[in-house]
Amino acid sequence: MSHKFVITGGAGFIGSNLAQSLSQDNQVVIVDDLSTGKLENLAGIDARLLRGSITNLPFLRAAFDGADCVFHLAAIASVKKSVEDPLRTNEVGIEGTLNVLVAARDAGIRRVIMASSAAVYGSSPELPKREDMTPEPRSPYAVSKLAGEHYARVFQELYGLETVALRYFNVFGPKQDPSSEYSGVISRFITAILKGEQPVIYGDGEQTRDFVYVADVVKANILASRGFASGVFNIACAESISLNVLAAKIGEILEREVRPRYEAPRPADIRHSLADIGKARSLGYIPDYSIEDGLKETIRWFQR
Repeated sequence: MSHKFVITGGAGFIGSNLAQSLSQDNQVVIVDDLSTGKLENLAGIDARLLRGSITNLPFLRAAFDGADCVFHLAAIASVKKSVEDPLRTNEVGIEGTLNVLVAARDAGIRRVIMASSAAVYGSSPELPKREDMTPEPRSPYAVSKLAGEHYARVFQELYGLETVALRYFNVFGPKQDPSSEYSGVISRFITAILKGEQPVIYGDGEQTRDFVYVADVVKANILASRGFASGVFNIACAESISLNVLAAKIGEILEREVRPRYEAPRPADIRHSLADIGKARSLGYIPDYSIEDGLKETIRWFQR
């Protein structure tokens, strides 16, 4: 049975991968102002693009008409930019998310799946991160994601709009833009090494991350749209790796020697990250890709 899905931020890295998967059997509408999303990400995808911002409520109301489910991925996905311009992050991340929820409620949409972030956990040393831990956001970006989660819960309680917030850990894979200031470290490492340059590591490289391949994130979104579970779920691989080991692993796959260049740590960056994904298993989520499998797929895409 075909459905109509709307993806905000659908021309971005994760959104375009999700659109590619959903459009094979469904009607897909992409809402994107192309401030960071790219038209080339939509090449070969059978989807309708509506160019506009989630800060425009009348535009969203029209875009959501007749949809079964909304995937809300539009955001200024940058800790650094949020520190520099908290007002803009608030406008898009909090007011924009509220617009999405209001428009979905008014359009009679059953379910909204929204992108949250592991950034809400902050720098608490307790690992692995569980959804019942007290959030400690350390940046306006993280605050905006946490506020979105609270709004989603309240809209479910008050208006019966089913909502799911997926806390992504470090997502990587095809279509990630290495030239972006806040692009994932993996895409930057791969492109630097392919060019024969030194990959840059901020800090000593011993910080660890829980990387999750984008196909697993797409899978989590689709599972969340089909089920009846609601609330907040970690989406990750449940394994962590240091940036030093990561750079060496990419070098091994590419059969090149890697000597990173180290620079000062970035403000608001967390030291260690690892997810407990036990709760996400209630959605049916089990990652299909190990870090090595995902790296090989990503490297193949960048080599093409």
